[in-house]
Amino acid sequence: MGGLLFGGRGRLTRALNRRKAIELISEANAAGARLVSACGEIGICLRTLKRWRKDLIGDRDGKDRRKGSDRHVAHRLSEEKRQRILLTCNQPQYAALPPGQIVPALADHGLYIGSESSFYRVLHQAGQCHRRGLARLPQEARSVPRLRADRPNAVWPWDITYLPTTVRGIWLYLYLVVDVWSRKVVAWDVDEREDPAIAADLVSRACLRERISKGRKQPLVLHADNGYAMRAAILESRLEELGVLRSFSRPRVSNDTPTQNPCSGR
Repeated sequence: MGGLLFGGRGRLTRALNRRKAIELISEANAAGARLVSACGEIGICLRTLKRWRKDLIGDRDGKDRRKGSDRHVAHRLSEEKRQRILLTCNQPQYAALPPGQIVPALADHGLYIGSESSFYRVLHQAGQCHRRGLARLPQEARSVPRLRADRPNAVWPWDITYLPTTVRGIWLYLYLVVDVWSRKVVAWDVDEREDPAIAADLVSRACLRERISKGRKQPLVLHADNGYAMRAAILESRLEELGVLRSFSRPRVSNDTPTQNPCSGR
């Protein structure tokens, strides 16, 4: 009965149907039924019944005045003004600005279309409250690149580190290349300066000793951090001639190498 008479549970009910519901509930209660059970058959609760009775006392018409009911609001934005707000917010000069900046900018030009809250409400209803104009959609996090050494001479990490001498304040530079698969020291050198040319010659000798050529089916990967010598142009050109790929650690990540720092001795 509730679905046929009142359009289903939770919907707004007309005043005529409310009067009919109150009469039916009163008849059932007079016949011995409990008010709660009678209201449940109609599809309402006891609190709703009390509110309906209160709305129909005296000269009241019983019209639903709750938020969301069909009533006329004098200051409601017209469809023309809503479209004007949307067109204004999507203009190039305002497309990347929130309503808190658009409304003052329009006021500086002597224009008033609506309040800041009206702008937010219209944009929210149009699905444009968060991203408009040049704002990018959320991007999925990229997967961390990983190097896998499943055979000898697949991944070589290398680094340059300081070696203390007997003279305080004077250091030597150790160049070291390690094979991740076997932990073999592929090549090493010690010099008085840090020079990309020395690193390029060292890698060339290591590739010659291990017979690394450009025609390999699975090229060798040389991994390093983002130091000066690691990104030098002379080393890049030498590796390209040898057919060796380069790999670098992610910025601001201290342990982003296939193995421990080859120069740390651990």
